[in-house]
Amino acid sequence: MAAQALALLREVARLEAPLEELRALHSVLQAVPLNELREQAAELRLGPLFSLLNENHREKTTLCVSILERLLQAMEPVHMARNLRVDLQRGLIHPDDSVKILTLSQIGRIVENSDAVTEILNNAELLKQIVYCIGGENLSVAKALIVEISSVSPESLNYCTTSGLVTQLLRELTGEDVLVRATCIEMVTSLAYTYHGRQYLAQEGVIDQISNIIVGADSDPFSSFYLPGFVKFFGNLAVMDSPQQICERYPIFVEKVFEMIESQDPTMIGVAVDTVGILGSNVEGKQVLQKTGTRFERLLMRIGHQSKNAPVELKIRCLDAISSLLYLPPEQQTDDLLRMTESWFSSLSRDPLELFRGISSQPFPELHCAALKVFTAIANQPWAQKLMFNSPGFVEYVVDRSVEHDKASKDAKYELVKALANSKTIAEIFGNPNYLRLRTYLSEGPYYVKPVSTTAVEGAE
Repeated sequence: MAAQALALLREVARLEAPLEELRALHSVLQAVPLNELREQAAELRLGPLFSLLNENHREKTTLCVSILERLLQAMEPVHMARNLRVDLQRGLIHPDDSVKILTLSQIGRIVENSDAVTEILNNAELLKQIVYCIGGENLSVAKALIVEISSVSPESLNYCTTSGLVTQLLRELTGEDVLVRATCIEMVTSLAYTYHGRQYLAQEGVIDQISNIIVGADSDPFSSFYLPGFVKFFGNLAVMDSPQQICERYPIFVEKVFEMIESQDPTMIGVAVDTVGILGSNVEGKQVLQKTGTRFERLLMRIGHQSKNAPVELKIRCLDAISSLLYLPPEQQTDDLLRMTESWFSSLSRDPLELFRGISSQPFPELHCAALKVFTAIANQPWAQKLMFNSPGFVEYVVDRSVEHDKASKDAKYELVKALANSKTIAEIFGNPNYLRLRTYLSEGPYYVKPVSTTAVEGAE
């Protein structure tokens, strides 16, 4: 099949008007597996196909775009960056949008590949050309690519800002079109994942502008379109920079998260819950939340309520946030922080241990795993071990292999057993016999099945 495709590709290169050959090549390629094409990648001569794109013939262009899409997938990004630069540059200024999108998606593959992207970054002229070519486009794929290129290094960000592309993106972020705003904030959040990106956004006053838009959101009837993205932006910023500094400098962010948790809109609640989970994933973030006092206790009660009563997808997000909030690495378990996680746990519900045990017995593997994750998060904290030990039947529940039936659940149970068995305080709190049961479970592995005794079977007959 691949040989047939190569023969047709040679025919296309040889002929003046190869419309029939293009149609045949197009249909043959649909049947050739990608791995077979990859084996022949060195033989693929794509120049003639790129040339045919310039003939202003609708069907030829459509066929060539589809054929190139398939053949380029078989090529390594490094090979494209080295050998197809000129063709890709021409594709960026092609009058047909389908050609531009094809080209942009391939440049996207190059940018995402650490070896291939250096081919572009080491060639300042090429990078500039790519940036300026993309500049004329209003396609969202072009904007996403600009952010990817800007994120690679301070130099690449500099090209993108000099060309005015990043400025245009930021203008749209604070512009009047709420749907465009919602798309732009996702891209700006991606830029904020890099240190040089965050520096740039701070210098340009973008973070202050985003904060001001959140402040004004109450009087905007369309704020539900972009508010979740704006709050997510601050959540990610806080955890990458400093939760304390971000929350002190932009109090509206924390305020809005508390408001959203109280909302009746599941989208808003979900984003707020995720954000609290991100914020509380490190000790500094936990301390910021703790400083809000009784408000945070009420928020925990609300999350506990949602984890029991919300639709399944939101329940899982609540349980993930609870796991993130309650986890403390052993080296950070000071008396103060242990008291804090214990009081947070008790704020979730009247009997949180039973609440999560109840959730874990529901017939949804994702829910079961998320509830086990909560137990795993607190498993190395002495107060939680005492609660578990004193809860009737809990230790039996932990070592009972008949509860879990699918791989993900067995893995999640194993992580819980491992967290308990590896804790320094477990033997003292659970007692030696139970500690040995945990060690046995651990050494047998997650998928152990107890062999059926043949004598028992014979006796049964």
